[in-house]
Amino acid sequence: MAEKLTKRPLVLASLVSSMFMAAIEGTIIATAMPNIVADLGGFSLYSWVFSSFLLMQAVTTMIYGKLADLFGRKPIFIIGVIIFLLGSILCGLAPTMGALIVFRLIQGLGAGAIQPIVTTIVGDMYTVEERAKVQGYLASVWGISSVIGPLLGGIIVQFIDWAWIFWMNIPIGIIGLIGVIIFFHEEVDTERKSIDYLGSSLFFIAISCLIIVFVQAGTSWAWISPESISLLLIFVICTAIFLWHEQKATSPMMPLALWKNKLIVIANIATLLSGMITLGLSSFLPTYVQGVMGESAIVAGFTLSTLSIGWPISATLAGHLVLRIGFRLTAFAGGFALFLGTFLFFLLDADKGPIYAGISSFIVGVGMGLSSTTFIVSIQNTVSWYERGVATSLNMFMRIIGSAVGAAFLGGILNMRLNHFYQQSGEDLEIANTDMLLDEGMRETISPETLASMQDGLTYALHTVYTGLFMIGTLTFVILWFFPKVTIEK
Repeated sequence: MAEKLTKRPLVLASLVSSMFMAAIEGTIIATAMPNIVADLGGFSLYSWVFSSFLLMQAVTTMIYGKLADLFGRKPIFIIGVIIFLLGSILCGLAPTMGALIVFRLIQGLGAGAIQPIVTTIVGDMYTVEERAKVQGYLASVWGISSVIGPLLGGIIVQFIDWAWIFWMNIPIGIIGLIGVIIFFHEEVDTERKSIDYLGSSLFFIAISCLIIVFVQAGTSWAWISPESISLLLIFVICTAIFLWHEQKATSPMMPLALWKNKLIVIANIATLLSGMITLGLSSFLPTYVQGVMGESAIVAGFTLSTLSIGWPISATLAGHLVLRIGFRLTAFAGGFALFLGTFLFFLLDADKGPIYAGISSFIVGVGMGLSSTTFIVSIQNTVSWYERGVATSLNMFMRIIGSAVGAAFLGGILNMRLNHFYQQSGEDLEIANTDMLLDEGMRETISPETLASMQDGLTYALHTVYTGLFMIGTLTFVILWFFPKVTIEK
């Protein structure tokens, strides 16, 4: 397909701007949330502003990938960006927190197309030697956006208005749209296409139920509650029917033959596990640095930003390494870095300080960059044009699900161990009191004895979380021993 495409630098610039728009949306809103809550109210719905976006992105990523294989990348990309921009305009105009959540769903509906289709177009436009390097550049977009997102969000909130966090997407998205419409050309088979409506619907329902359980259970609902059990039951039933249907469908939404490819299976399992590691660190490292080490939010942000620095550097390096030492050894190097980084977190204690935490975080970022770029390029190298969209989307979907599972699983461990510590110590404390540890002003009002007990409890609980992360890191490393040796097809 590469020779059919024209103006590759201009198309790539358009794709990078679109990718940046979707990537920064995940981090820029975090800084603005206190102002949004102050304006709109609805603090009890706080987490759903993030979760609604993630939910819709997760359930549509695979569907868009299949549609891109059927109808071509260009029309699906254009539809995705237009929906995302419409959602962005509406988010800025939201009169209530409930409306904002609905509009974030629309944004997520568009975002589900952007990342996988951008990555697939790059797979189409470039040879494998070029592809490895360009996928590294795309990974850099995510690293850069996660570093500057919170800072840019803070500036916009302080000097303009929180609505511009959403409206700034409009010019960026339009530039990306124009570039792809004018300069990207592809040949798509014009014969009548068969769309797997039933498979797509079953997948949508199953994954929606699963993610809602991950978001709500352990916080709003108990894990063993009628709501959680009912949704998990719907997930199991819909998944079973989906798998049965996909075997018979003319043009299945998820070709099950992909799961017979050893490379894809290993890459996707490792991606799921590494997604758990990334979100586990993002969720709990700032809490450790602020609550246990007693450092400021800025220092906590530094320890996490090193992950975002290590990721793009090593992703770019991976583009060169796969050509020199091959996919298997590069993926293995990424697995070793994840193992080493999570082992350092397993050894973490308050005395080691934030610099140790920052270095450990950086090493995890190196592991993520080396492995994620290698997975995408190797998967795209082993499938045809007609499966490249769905295969790429499947890998990204596994990371999103890994993030959701990781947040729920590790968050559940944290709460359980913290409760256990407080019960054993006989202190009249609850998990809700932990909020005071994360507020520098409130921390000073706590008596030294209670403060010490709360920090001991948080240290105890978070050490268990980091033990869990180390086990996941070890499992990822072990799985990558089985990554097959693949010849690079030019």
